[in-house]
Amino acid sequence: MENYKKIILFDGVCNLCNGAVQFIIKRDHIDMFRFAALQSETGRKLLAERNIDTEDIDSIILIEPNVAYYTKSTAALEIGKNLKGLRTLSSILLWLPESFRNIVYDIVAKNRYKWYGKKESCMIPTPKLKEKFL
Repeated sequence: MENYKKIILFDGVCNLCNGAVQFIIKRDHIDMFRFAALQSETGRKLLAERNIDTEDIDSIILIEPNVAYYTKSTAALEIGKNLKGLRTLSSILLWLPESFRNIVYDIVAKNRYKWYGKKESCMIPTPKLKEKFL
């Protein structure tokens, strides 16, 4: 695994999460991110290494190898800071208290299947995108 790439763990059966992954891939012009579904073997391994319980966090996690990991709204905004067009907005929103940001985040996360739907299985990347997935 490339130690300098940031890793995004996402809910592989969530339509909103899969849409977010596609959004990030289109805007990741410097090839900074790699992806793994929370449900995948790699995802479960990365969660276990960091003692992250998916009962508490079951949507998005950003891992910066050898630095830190971020969850919920902080993960989303840290990702946004690295994407053209979202850098300024993400940086400003990070100034809001995390507890406030996570209230909004938790409402969306709790309702994501109801609002956006759910897949029967994790998405399968195209051959062109396969190198971005762990």
